[in-house]
Amino acid sequence: MVLDQFKLDGRVALVTGAGRGIGQALALGLAQAGADVACVTRTGNSAETRRLVEACGQRFADLKADLGVAEQRKGLADRVVSELGQLDILVNNAGVTGRYPPEDYPQDAWRNLMEVHLHAAFDLAVQASKHMDGGGKIVNIGSVMSFQGGLHISAYASAKHAIAGLTKSLATSWAARGINVNCICPGYIETELAEALQKDPVRGPQILERIPAGRWGKPDELAGLCVFLASDAASFMHGSCVAIDGGWLAR
Repeated sequence: MVLDQFKLDGRVALVTGAGRGIGQALALGLAQAGADVACVTRTGNSAETRRLVEACGQRFADLKADLGVAEQRKGLADRVVSELGQLDILVNNAGVTGRYPPEDYPQDAWRNLMEVHLHAAFDLAVQASKHMDGGGKIVNIGSVMSFQGGLHISAYASAKHAIAGLTKSLATSWAARGINVNCICPGYIETELAEALQKDPVRGPQILERIPAGRWGKPDELAGLCVFLASDAASFMHGSCVAIDGGWLAR
């Protein structure tokens, strides 16, 4: 049955930045599909995500690490395997924001954003791949800014373009091993991190007017695509960057 291909029973997923927002919605979607979930957050505040995952009858592991610090990323995949027995799915979701005119962009903020969005994604993908000799799924979270420049977000746009390239390169390297690497590219989604932009009296209405769907997306609207890319239904997808954006890029 085709729906059986979407089941994640018996699998273990590591989702970064799953304490809230998009990461939490993706973690819940994976749990609803049958996966046990490990969550990485900088603050360790993932009690609500734990509650949601365990309410699905799935196991949950809570890992605290600042992904912007390379030393704190060491051994994260091994810790998941130690706590939950295996690692089949990695979702590189964690991110930070920064909005400055290019000439005023602080170098420390630039470096931290790149570390969290790009370096951590590569680091964790390599770590996870070592536990995926029988095959596995890596889902990177890009953005519509993987294809566009945006306004005053030079670091973010650069990182998200790089995530698209990383996705394609890793897919090329690992497809023969049965490791699928793909990328979800969300448009404007209602989250705490995006609240200030959504409510900005100038940019908020400008963005809304440009979205053909006439609204911002909700985090749980990304979960189905994540489950698909993490499932056997996507077994022949390698290196795809899939936009889910209310028609933003189509306009």
